[in-house]
Amino acid sequence: MESVQNKNPSTLMVILAYATVYIVWGSTYFFIQKALTGFHPFLLGALRFVAAGVLMMIWCLIKGENIFDVPTIKVAAVSGLLLLFFSNGIVIWVEQFLPSAMVAIMVSTAPMWFILLDKPQWKENLGSRSTIIGLLIGFVGVIVLFSERVMGAFSSIQDKSELLGLAMLVVGSMSWAGGSLYSKYKTTSGSIMVKSSWQMLIAGLAFIPSGFLSGEFSDIQWSTIPFDAWMSVLYLIIFGSIIGFSAYVWLLKVQPTTKVSTHAYVNPVVAVLLGIFFANETITSVQILGLVIILGSVLLINLEKYRKESRALQTAKA
Repeated sequence: MESVQNKNPSTLMVILAYATVYIVWGSTYFFIQKALTGFHPFLLGALRFVAAGVLMMIWCLIKGENIFDVPTIKVAAVSGLLLLFFSNGIVIWVEQFLPSAMVAIMVSTAPMWFILLDKPQWKENLGSRSTIIGLLIGFVGVIVLFSERVMGAFSSIQDKSELLGLAMLVVGSMSWAGGSLYSKYKTTSGSIMVKSSWQMLIAGLAFIPSGFLSGEFSDIQWSTIPFDAWMSVLYLIIFGSIIGFSAYVWLLKVQPTTKVSTHAYVNPVVAVLLGIFFANETITSVQILGLVIILGSVLLINLEKYRKESRALQTAKA
């Protein structure tokens, strides 16, 4: 039943899934920042993904699904570690000493890696001029959006650890694209909810040794954690992980990866807008230009799809 639904998803479901990945994941930048006022990075990763994974598994058990399908667990383990532990973990670690603007730009290279690593779709992706141009324009848009912060960020890079951080972010973007593609092409009998549950639980458990090695778990003072930090973690668990990640995994099954990867361009836009409306940040004309460029790139990436649908409608009418 699931495979049939994936082949013919409703337009409304696709739109809702894109809106979730675009908006909810864009908002996680804001809530991660608030959560870090009370939680250490690896503790936050462990708490967020273990809790989300357990809650989703309970829901799967209530629905009567088989959560112990071995092939599904194996695929979820590989993709979960690549997506949530390595990629997200690198971002968390690097943000300790690199400006968030720099991190956002490096992470936005993920759509390029989707094209380079998605070998089964090379002919289609590399043959679509609008897709390639749209991806390049989107990357330029992210740079323009953060250009004023980036100038200072580059000038502040002085030691080898910061240069290592930049290199690790490239690896993290490759890991995100690789994990997404692995999840897309490795089909199993388990449902998307079951796969997402294991992805988050395994990634969350992987954060725990990192927390002990870094000393985060030994000096945490639970009683001093602000209420806002707890509420931010709750938001990240329910919306960022359970709803957002499930929507992302589902989109990978029913949509081209080049289109799904556009979230890497739109998420910074949402983050900037949240900063303006809820954190009293200001927006400059350069940032407005960056926002327009990014949104235009997403439309350009989808232009080929619109053209194909238009030609199909004209053929059907004829």
